[in-house]
Amino acid sequence: MNIIYGMIINVIIKKVGVHFMKIAVVTDSTAYLEPEVAEQYGIKVVPIPFIIDNKVYNEGIDITTEEFYSKLKTSESFPSTSQPAIGELINLYTSLGNEGYDAVISIHLAGTISGLVQTIENIREQVTNIDVIPFDSKITVRLMGNLAIAAAKMAQAGKDVDEIISTLESLRSTIKEYFVVDDLQNLVRGGRLSNASAFIGSVLKIKPILTFDDESDKIVAFDKVRSTKRALKRVEDLFEENIKDRSYPLRLIVFHANNEEMAMEWKAKLQEKYPDYPIDVSYFGPVIGTHLGEKELALGWMKDIEKLDF
Repeated sequence: MNIIYGMIINVIIKKVGVHFMKIAVVTDSTAYLEPEVAEQYGIKVVPIPFIIDNKVYNEGIDITTEEFYSKLKTSESFPSTSQPAIGELINLYTSLGNEGYDAVISIHLAGTISGLVQTIENIREQVTNIDVIPFDSKITVRLMGNLAIAAAKMAQAGKDVDEIISTLESLRSTIKEYFVVDDLQNLVRGGRLSNASAFIGSVLKIKPILTFDDESDKIVAFDKVRSTKRALKRVEDLFEENIKDRSYPLRLIVFHANNEEMAMEWKAKLQEKYPDYPIDVSYFGPVIGTHLGEKELALGWMKDIEKLDF
């Protein structure tokens, strides 16, 4: 009976010309998705190149995060980042088109810290066998990774492009984060800190707190606090201020730059303080670590994608 029913449905679909769009999801390596998670949801990850001691590495492929931070300590020159080769991007999208995908939603790190989204916008017309839709996450790290996971879940559930983009924009609006930085030198020298006068924070040996500005989407120095302990407490206070009157479930993420022990300690403290919120731990890999340096901690949060019905 089920077989006959299925045959009838197929005949109806062919007759009325219904076509279910097949949508791919791409993100970049700064999403810091575990390989098994990317594979589970069919997410393609574009590696971001970075340069240290005049050698080019592809994040997530040529070097581990631990090896990067080890090299960073002894690096003779200031590390820098680059963009994936245009030809590689075109080849990736074309290959997805050849696999039968109708569209690809390409979710990438904030346009205020990288030109990658604009590059994809510029080349999308060169890909003729698939519709390429660039999406600026206005963030990076695993917060962006969660956007990619949500998009992939929706694509697998048969949602169309407009519905996926609309949901991503809604999820993006729930994201907030604060970084506790050991030293602003990397951000200032790399040009990623818009109010660079805040560099005085490192001179005074205080802990700057940074965030992505809600209006400009640029990284800005938000506050300066003496001692890491006080800085983390300040971030917790900011979290409480930000989540007042929230009507949707949140998921928190503690981030660290080669500082896992302290990150786990902070997570334990937060979990005790906020037992109703799921809290994950993630990290700043080489590309983001190039700009932040080592030992940074951060707290980010967004609407919990695990509790969304796709």
